[in-house]
Amino acid sequence: MYLTQGLHRSLQLQPERTATHFRGRYRTYREFGDRVARLAGALQKLGMRANERVSMLALNSDHYLEYMMGVWWGGGVLNPVNIRWSVPEIVYSLDDCDTGILLIDDHFLRMAEGIAQRARRKPVFIYAGEGQTPAGMLGLEALIAETAPVEDAGRGGNDLAAIMYTGGTTGMPKGVMQSHLNLWASGVQRAADSALVRNSITLHAAPLFHTAAMARAVMQFAAGEAHAVIPMFDAREVLETIEREKVAELLLVPTMIHALLMHPDFDKYDISSLRRMAYGASPISAAVLELAMDRMPQVEFFHAYGLTEASPVVSVNPPENHREQGRESGLYRSAGKPCFGIHVKVVDDHGQEVPRGEVGEIILRGANVMQGYWNKPEETAAVLKKGWLHTGDGAYMNDEGYLFIVDRMKDMIVSGGENVFSAEVENALARHPAVAMCAVIGIPDERWGEAVHALVVAKPGASATEEEIRAHCRELIAGYKCPKTVEFRSELPLSGAGKILKKDLRAPFWQGRTRAVN
Repeated sequence: MYLTQGLHRSLQLQPERTATHFRGRYRTYREFGDRVARLAGALQKLGMRANERVSMLALNSDHYLEYMMGVWWGGGVLNPVNIRWSVPEIVYSLDDCDTGILLIDDHFLRMAEGIAQRARRKPVFIYAGEGQTPAGMLGLEALIAETAPVEDAGRGGNDLAAIMYTGGTTGMPKGVMQSHLNLWASGVQRAADSALVRNSITLHAAPLFHTAAMARAVMQFAAGEAHAVIPMFDAREVLETIEREKVAELLLVPTMIHALLMHPDFDKYDISSLRRMAYGASPISAAVLELAMDRMPQVEFFHAYGLTEASPVVSVNPPENHREQGRESGLYRSAGKPCFGIHVKVVDDHGQEVPRGEVGEIILRGANVMQGYWNKPEETAAVLKKGWLHTGDGAYMNDEGYLFIVDRMKDMIVSGGENVFSAEVENALARHPAVAMCAVIGIPDERWGEAVHALVVAKPGASATEEEIRAHCRELIAGYKCPKTVEFRSELPLSGAGKILKKDLRAPFWQGRTRAVN
């Protein structure tokens, strides 16, 4: 159970099959494997030892897949950087797990100086772009060309494979430790539940720094299938790539599916090769699903529910529940049934399983569950209890075993497929000189599912505008975390212990809805 095994298998059985497609650049498994082994050697020469962390700050490309496999081949650990983070957030993730090597592409070169100046350990920068290597950096292509291939380090099983940073309820991101076994098990469990389209091409349009997209790439490598890659989601490029490369599988979030369907040139492209579309982060609306089924009748739709701590998939809602009968019964809004090898329960505050149809917290155990949070034993102990991962998601299970998410027990907002922890935003707000008290909640949003809404009490004699508050936040945290709207109030409701009653703040926005999440 090691994550380079699929690459070894492909090198043995199908070395001349195309492994990666990126904007007209095609590489076979033989070529890809050689580059991976050389990159692993180069990283080792730069100081990567067993368990050493290596980061990448880049849009999707074939280089990103080489980074993944090259680090694992050389015995290191991935620390992918969220491309939507600010420099302070990036530096925190590098410092927190002492990352010494950072691959960077053209899109993020402007951030390199700020990272170098602020990081506790200035990283070795490897330029993984398409132009001339900037001064002070090493070039990826030169390193690969000049380094002899090395043998696979052979790490696997419970050896650490990745540290994936996710937002924190305390305001600081947490590094989720995923082992080779965790990621391998998640992929195999998912494939056992719904087999891959064999001899096919998957398109990576969702960001590869994200666990969902990375796990899909892991599964493709395990099966020896081909990867088509585009830098980021763009509806036209998705359509063009599906037509050109005859893509069979695709992972998107519902907002991306809607954008794809609404593209004015949608009907001009031949996407008949597309057989399967997986989506996650939130259920799909009936209107979007019906439009998708009408415009892409050959496509099977899967909804996957998961979280980074589960590496990531927990349950899958299959295609039959997306068809007319599933829409009529409401099963299309379900998070599906647990995948093979994953034990899921819905429990009360005392950890006791609740009756079917009653709301409680989803907990689970399986080989896919993370090892814990990097250097955060207290936070780890709070979610890993007696072998069970406590998700913080409120749900019920019906008599057929389908999960329905209805609320969040953790203070988190999901906006456009990205997790936003209220505490992170509140910490940024609190640093504004005019803010005396604040609270951040998620409110319904037709486009993004949920929007970040800030409620602010100003200090006596002080004032600020909504735009000033938002501009202040943009200096400290990623744009997608910043409040979409700011509401000024004279006071906020408090409990007897002085805690802000967010449930009371949220209630008017969610009134008349059956779910307190969107």
